[in-house]
Amino acid sequence: MFRRAGWATAAVQPGTTSGFADADFYGYDQVLDAHTLGYEGPNFSFATMPDQYTLKTFQDRLRAPGHAPLMAELTLVSSHAPWTPLPTLVPWDQVGDGSVYASTSGPSLPPQAIMTTDPAVVRANYLASIRYSLATLISYLQTYGDPDLVTIVVGDHQPAPVATGNDPNRDVPVSIVARDPAVLDAIATWGWEPGLRPSAQAPVRRMDTFRDGFTQAYGPRPIE
Repeated sequence: MFRRAGWATAAVQPGTTSGFADADFYGYDQVLDAHTLGYEGPNFSFATMPDQYTLKTFQDRLRAPGHAPLMAELTLVSSHAPWTPLPTLVPWDQVGDGSVYASTSGPSLPPQAIMTTDPAVVRANYLASIRYSLATLISYLQTYGDPDLVTIVVGDHQPAPVATGNDPNRDVPVSIVARDPAVLDAIATWGWEPGLRPSAQAPVRRMDTFRDGFTQAYGPRPIE
């Protein structure tokens, strides 16, 4: 849909260290991964780089002033287990090559470390990682958002039962963030709630129905 409309497409995959198998299937014009994002700072356990660095590099390399219309998929990894250590959000103009994060790093742990850590500590670390990731994304939108930017924020999957308890479901939050009121007007009939934190009464839909609804709301219009 985006390619037919003349847009560039890109995937930004900081957690990909050995090839992005989906790139050929989806046909992205450009892929930035752990090796090509240019990060020179420390790892944060599973996270090869902080979410802030990923977003800043995306901004500098793909959203510079005058860029062509762009659809990009970004995977943020700071909220991946074991959820510690976490980076600190720094001023955006200090991100640089990522070496600024050296002072906030700590010992790296494997994801399975959550299975031998006090569950209360694991849950606190998970919550802190979600707060960091969302705070970073919100700061990015406040700093670099413009009237044409539309952001779809989708949870990847629920965390391990040590964080959720033994009876989790498969639901994840999804939000559409835009300055242009027309963007949200196009989905007014969906019954979505304002804000980034859905209530227990928020509507639930499968991912394929979201895809279909999205393409119907924003896809090509027939010529009248």
